[in-house]
Amino acid sequence: MTTITRRLAVTTLTAALLAAAVATPATAAPAQDRPELQKAMQAFVDAGFTGVQLRVNDQAGEWVASAGVSKLGRPAKPSTNGRFWTGSVIKPFTATLVLQLVADGKVKLDAPVATYLPDLGLDPRITVRMMLQHTSGLFNYTGEYYDDGTFAPGIPATGDEWLKNRFRSYEPEELVRLALSKPARFEPGTDQNYSNTNYTLALLLIEKVTGRPYAEQLQQRILRPLGLSATRQAGNRTQLTGPYAHAYYSYQGKTFDISRQNLSLLGGAGDLVSTTQDLTTFFTTLNSGKILPPALLEEMREPSGKLSYGLGVFAQDLGQGCGTVYQHNGSPPHGYGTLMYSSPDGKTTLTGSVTWVDSATRGPVKDFQKLLDGLVQTVFCSTPSGAAQ
Repeated sequence: MTTITRRLAVTTLTAALLAAAVATPATAAPAQDRPELQKAMQAFVDAGFTGVQLRVNDQAGEWVASAGVSKLGRPAKPSTNGRFWTGSVIKPFTATLVLQLVADGKVKLDAPVATYLPDLGLDPRITVRMMLQHTSGLFNYTGEYYDDGTFAPGIPATGDEWLKNRFRSYEPEELVRLALSKPARFEPGTDQNYSNTNYTLALLLIEKVTGRPYAEQLQQRILRPLGLSATRQAGNRTQLTGPYAHAYYSYQGKTFDISRQNLSLLGGAGDLVSTTQDLTTFFTTLNSGKILPPALLEEMREPSGKLSYGLGVFAQDLGQGCGTVYQHNGSPPHGYGTLMYSSPDGKTTLTGSVTWVDSATRGPVKDFQKLLDGLVQTVFCSTPSGAAQ
């Protein structure tokens, strides 16, 4: 075995992953067998979204379906397992890598991030935990919206300016240094604010501690052991491969296909390509306790602050006796939206992707939260049709 091979050998945790059986999903039931899910999915198309693909696993088995179109002007529906830009759904992956390093004894949750990245000039009060739970106070390099309605711009990540710069490449350290050149939003640990900077900083920490690229660590520790062959860090890639649904942006009376875009502007925070099948496998395996030691999984899922955010996941109380779900949704700058939900035991999951014609006014996204709430309630609060009573 060469030195490089030894260095890349799986850790104890990932070896355990290889040994753990990843359940083969049940055969997908025909869409017509789950009319309540079909209706909740169709509601997105009726509201103006161009395409939807959903995957639900619960006590009735697996249900996979799509609606709408894959490409404007064509009749074909989106592939039920096509690739898509996931946006912030990468954050639970990044957090998992950091927590694996904690389990390996290479990182301490309550140690200053500056201990591991001394050259950035970070506030020494910012801990690894604060970084992962968005309580660091670091300026969001994609721009900050303040409570008084003002906006402090960062890199062009939305709107018409993004459209013109959507193929530009960024380096993770460049993004973090831009954020550090701006005033902090609050003192470390005194408040909570969702900031992409935290997870690009986590990428840099992973690379510094392991001495290897983030994409390599993602592949070695999570993707390969779980067989997530359709998932990868996007990096500077601008093209989706295999079947995929197209997304669009409307500007100055023209509609642009934005299926090609460079997500390096969200390194470690939003630059993932995946499928509903791969996301289901990852989130099921994570929540069933097969990726992290129990104590660290508990830490990850412990909600904090006004966002009810743990270490890379949201804890969402659905109310009405439906209990808690763990989730992280995502969207790259425009055109794609990703869903990833799980019950605490990992036995009920929802993953999906939606596409639309975006614009400066966000198009049908104004209805997204209402539609999403209806879908989530249908999956996690209803008795599946066809399930044993």
